[in-house]
Amino acid sequence: MADIPNPVAAFIVGEIRRARGAAGMTQEAFGRAAGFSASHVSAVEGGTRAVTLDFIRGADRALGNGGLLERLATKLGAPAWFLPWLDAERSATQLRYFEPNLIPGLLQSEAYARAVLRLDPRLTDDEVDRRVAGRLERQAILTRTSPPQLVVVVDEGAVRRVGDGSEKQMAEQLLHLAACAERPNINVHVIPADVGLHAGLSGPLSLAHMPDGSWIGYLENQLGGDVVHRPADLDTLFQRWESVRTEALSRRQSLDLIKEAANQWI
Repeated sequence: MADIPNPVAAFIVGEIRRARGAAGMTQEAFGRAAGFSASHVSAVEGGTRAVTLDFIRGADRALGNGGLLERLATKLGAPAWFLPWLDAERSATQLRYFEPNLIPGLLQSEAYARAVLRLDPRLTDDEVDRRVAGRLERQAILTRTSPPQLVVVVDEGAVRRVGDGSEKQMAEQLLHLAACAERPNINVHVIPADVGLHAGLSGPLSLAHMPDGSWIGYLENQLGGDVVHRPADLDTLFQRWESVRTEALSRRQSLDLIKEAANQWI
């Protein structure tokens, strides 16, 4: 499962397999009750196909356990409100991200991700460790055999924002960002500071193009996040996306700016 560390995903699959066996259900019978084919069940249990939130929910229905597995995935992995977007992110053929304040999670270094997550005082050290692992595992979609095309737009403030004593950490993050931006399936664009006010300053947005041709949006805020499906809302997000994209520098100009910023702290 892309939203939780591999050991936890393996544990959940093991629990599904154990509970299915204890209930005397074949993979075919379990699949019918869960809404998946027997071959899908076999692939998940055999480790050749990732377990998704939809599969976990189907397993809960088939086993009649009142949502236990979904609660377990949420507790040990990402927050529940983030799981639907992670499923979309993993399946998407194209991803678009705009961030006014931070480097997007898919392009974060481990140290930067840890520093960002530690800004939430509610998280314990163990929870931070789990979420860092989950964030890094998400990034595997960018290096798989058929990766999505990723287009990222960030405000220059996100590139130059550094905390006291964290200059080296930020330099490492920017060098990592530059290396990612050199890949053929990743485009990174920066909106320069001299643009001034622009539509994107009201908050981050994400868009995922799905294999069936549809689009899904995602908006994150201080309390959580919302997946966007309504056509009218998606139209608004596309308008905002086009607005920030047209304000940004070209790919090469953006890469030069990122490297110049990194050199300040090396």
